[in-house]
Amino acid sequence: IHVEHITGLDGNALAQSSKLSAKIDNTAVQDGFQLYLHNFLVSDEGEWAIIQQGMNGNSGKARRYHWTSQNLKSFTEDPHAAICGIQEQRIINVVDSRAKEAQKGMIEVSKENPEYLKKELPHLLMPGYCDVKAKDVDMKRLGSLLYVAQENQINQFEDLLLLKGMGPRAMQSLALVAELIHGTPTRFNDPARFSFAHGAKNSKPFPVPTSVYDDTIETMSDIVRRAKLGAPDKAKALEKLHKVVKRSEEGFKESTNPERSFEDYLKKENRDSHLHSGRSVKGWSKPPNNQLNLFDSDN
Repeated sequence: IHVEHITGLDGNALAQSSKLSAKIDNTAVQDGFQLYLHNFLVSDEGEWAIIQQGMNGNSGKARRYHWTSQNLKSFTEDPHAAICGIQEQRIINVVDSRAKEAQKGMIEVSKENPEYLKKELPHLLMPGYCDVKAKDVDMKRLGSLLYVAQENQINQFEDLLLLKGMGPRAMQSLALVAELIHGTPTRFNDPARFSFAHGAKNSKPFPVPTSVYDDTIETMSDIVRRAKLGAPDKAKALEKLHKVVKRSEEGFKESTNPERSFEDYLKKENRDSHLHSGRSVKGWSKPPNNQLNLFDSDN
């Protein structure tokens, strides 16, 4: 309301976008990272961008989630502009475009009799050890959530996400029930892969190639400058490159040993890091001690 009075923008809609993005990255996308940082930037015209960061307490690694209003078509169908971090194998992601049926199933489950579901759920929430402990299932909280869901007549997945108390554990419960009852998958490939563009400060997967980083910034800045002057040639070239990459991904076939190929790729990036002014928290990258052959076939 305060924003509306000052700027004339729809403050409620902006607040809703902020809440939904945080709820999605902390609850709907369960990749092992819990949010601790949320930045919401708004232009004079009402366009917005969101940058959130999550931390994995076990590994000490961080992950960033990027959102922009310009390219956002739906909060519940592939909403991210980018997710930056080390890619994991399989995660729960109920805002994946392939999870529409799972969302419908979860809405249906939320309308079921809470007492019936409270009896069924202890058999579905299996922790990493054999016996089920009382701490693993908070039936009082889950039951009250289901009552609230019914009272509010939840018909959209966004509404289900924004229910007070709908955290990752409750979301996982509903996702598991929906998957069993309706056969709707919720586990998909992790979309985080952008750390391979510019590395990371902790050298995982490889040190930040500062020269490549600077070149990228300069290229993007040049695109913005030219676009303002009515010469969007580089922007179109970048768009074409994106389309070529997408087409190549669709037709790409993994090698017979993708894990080996991945390890070889990381070794090469780390070995050649000094060629791109690589830098991490440990300092500047140096040539390997045994790198004496100037005619390496990989270069």
